[in-house]
Amino acid sequence: MTSLVGHAAAQLAFLSALRSGTLHHAWLLAGPEGVGKATFAHAAALRLLAEASGGPELPPGLDVPANHPTRSLAEAGSHPDLRVLTRLTKTSDTGAETVARSITIDQVRGLLPMFATTPSLGARRVVVIDAIDDLERAGANALLKSLEEPPAGTVFLLVSHAPGRLLPTIRSRCRTVRFSPLPEAEVRQVLRSALPEAGEEELAATARAGEGAPGRALRFAGLDVAGLDAAIERLMRQGDPSNAERVKLAQALSGKSAQARYEAFLDRAPAAIAAEARTRTGPALRAALDAHRDARDLAGSALGLSLDAQATVFEMGTILARLASPA
Repeated sequence: MTSLVGHAAAQLAFLSALRSGTLHHAWLLAGPEGVGKATFAHAAALRLLAEASGGPELPPGLDVPANHPTRSLAEAGSHPDLRVLTRLTKTSDTGAETVARSITIDQVRGLLPMFATTPSLGARRVVVIDAIDDLERAGANALLKSLEEPPAGTVFLLVSHAPGRLLPTIRSRCRTVRFSPLPEAEVRQVLRSALPEAGEEELAATARAGEGAPGRALRFAGLDVAGLDAAIERLMRQGDPSNAERVKLAQALSGKSAQARYEAFLDRAPAAIAAEARTRTGPALRAALDAHRDARDLAGSALGLSLDAQATVFEMGTILARLASPA
């Protein structure tokens, strides 16, 4: 399990409730995707179960040592008092894996046998749902019954990227903790732990691409984001009067083996234009805003419509190159 970095206010709120004996039975962990809400949920779950087990003495905070029996059971997926609901992964006859579109009502109903008994290894049990946004409507209604009449000793940790879309009755039964994007230094700390062989330049570029979300940043790992950012910067600063830069980039990012870098480029280009727009005023700002609109629209349709990758990269390069021209 990944160690929790940052989110001091969220940790303080949870630990204060735990220490004061006023721990709410349901916590809604709300904030942008990838900032560490699920990591917090798993850390809090471990801490709750470890304290309830009466095992070895624990350090301050949410940390549970690597050799603690509770952590060993949880990481093996065999702790009887912990349930984690996520979208299920299915494997086809060809070996391809697909992720289900939602967390189903059957998964929620699967909790009922556990609720019918007392916790096995202590006075608490924990249910983590990552993310409750993925819960189908019937499943949300089924969960609501357990939130309204929580089984004794049960704590629900509900991860949400879009809490405004949840049933108001679910939100009203939870204590909400807000999570914000992390400072870049903390994102780099997460990446340094997850990518021990990465160089400082790669870590810096990957952290910037994450925009405060370590989970998002990790999706760019190993894709030479620094090289993509450099190509984007050249197009914005120098243009491409001979087409050579765009042709080279389009060839490099086309083909199945380059799919991940192609998708990263489609993500990074609009972000770079948005950052450039923040430095401009007057007509130059207008030109950047127009370019950002065009880049965003192109990136949004490229994958959904399966546009030709080589042509799409060339067109995105043209949008970037427009910023090198006087407004």
